Amino acid sequence: MRIAMIGTGYVGLVSGVCFSDFGHDVICVDKAEQKIKMLQAGEVPIYEPGLDTLMAKNVAAGRLSFTTDLTAAVSGADAVFIAVGTPTRRGDGHADLTYVMAAAKEIAEAITDYTVVVTKSTVPLGTNRQVKQTIHKANPTAEFDVASNPEFLREGAAIDDFMHPDRVVVGVQNDRAAEVMADIYRPLYLRDFPILTTDLESAEMIKYAANAFLATKITFINEIAGLCERVGADVKEVSRGIGMDGRIGNKFLHAGPGYGGSCFPKDTAALARIGQDNAFPMQITETVMRVNDQVKNRMVEKLRDALDGTFNGKTVAVLGVTFKPNTDDMRDAPSLTIVPTLIGGGAKVRVVDPQGYAEGEALLPGVKWMDDPYHAVRNADLVVLLTEWNEFRALDLKQLAKKMDVPRMVDLRNIYSEKSAKRAGFELYVGVGR
Repeated sequence: MRIAMIGTGYVGLVSGVCFSDFGHDVICVDKAEQKIKMLQAGEVPIYEPGLDTLMAKNVAAGRLSFTTDLTAAVSGADAVFIAVGTPTRRGDGHADLTYVMAAAKEIAEAITDYTVVVTKSTVPLGTNRQVKQTIHKANPTAEFDVASNPEFLREGAAIDDFMHPDRVVVGVQNDRAAEVMADIYRPLYLRDFPILTTDLESAEMIKYAANAFLATKITFINEIAGLCERVGADVKEVSRGIGMDGRIGNKFLHAGPGYGGSCFPKDTAALARIGQDNAFPMQITETVMRVNDQVKNRMVEKLRDALDGTFNGKTVAVLGVTFKPNTDDMRDAPSLTIVPTLIGGGAKVRVVDPQGYAEGEALLPGVKWMDDPYHAVRNADLVVLLTEWNEFRALDLKQLAKKMDVPRMVDLRNIYSEKSAKRAGFELYVGVGR
């Protein structure tokens, strides 16, 4: 199959590279000339484990290329994927479809033969029909169908998720489009991975419903964690106990400082807005959003209490600022609430993160970036574990404690235990829900 991937952001680049590894001929398109030059030079503009190696392999095999020329990429393609950004629109919570519709119009002008135009971006219900109308209006003679193919990629594990998915969701309007999509995903079908073919609106809804449910699960355990602190229970034991129930499952039940990233905040806001627009308020989702903000603020108060009620004049080492490990993504990360509050309160903040500097430098002004946790805690009043990178899972706690002026730890990921921290010389250890 010949595939054009419009957009080389996280979803577009990962999907394009993986499709080429299926054996398809893939051209990735982006308007950003500098990004395309980087990709053509073999440089990956995002951090995703294994992506650089897989990209180089398929470029060398002649199945993968990069261009700014959308017309050339779309001409003769069997399928064109739209994988551009859909950021939350300021003021109303709607997903901004400006880039999606602009791409649809350009695709319309470049179509030469029958093509399936596939929306990979996360879009509100009805968007695929709008894409169809936009293409038909721009090119009434174009022979095409539209399809919805939402992505379910976890940052940090995206390649494995693409190659070994829980399911592939495809929304179509007719058998011809379904056959093209089946050919594209045939390598997965042959290995018995589930492929759900449904209508456009159901495919669009599946994506939002899945992310809202997972955000709800995270927020639920974070709220339970708050209650555990009041009654003396241990949220890790509670999570283990309820996670053993097959109806609940043990994933997304790790208490922490709240969800962030590129999907959950944006998609819960969009789903809430879709409900409002259709006179059917999504009350659970709206509550999840509100409670998640409260969770982040509760983490700030944990730090304040650990520093005797004030940040002023204190030195704090923060380990991890990306929203999760194995990514450089800072979007809606809890650190964007916590770190500015520390600085605003008069604290000196040192940050260690294996990949956070690229985006964090601009987003977290006033912090000192360091490479070594043991240097970062020197003469500090508090160390905060905020992102559970592997580098922070086996720290020498005795060495950390010795280097600090006041050995205090707030562990917002429950990596360690109060017993191990106290044994290492910490005078204070604070976790979440314990």
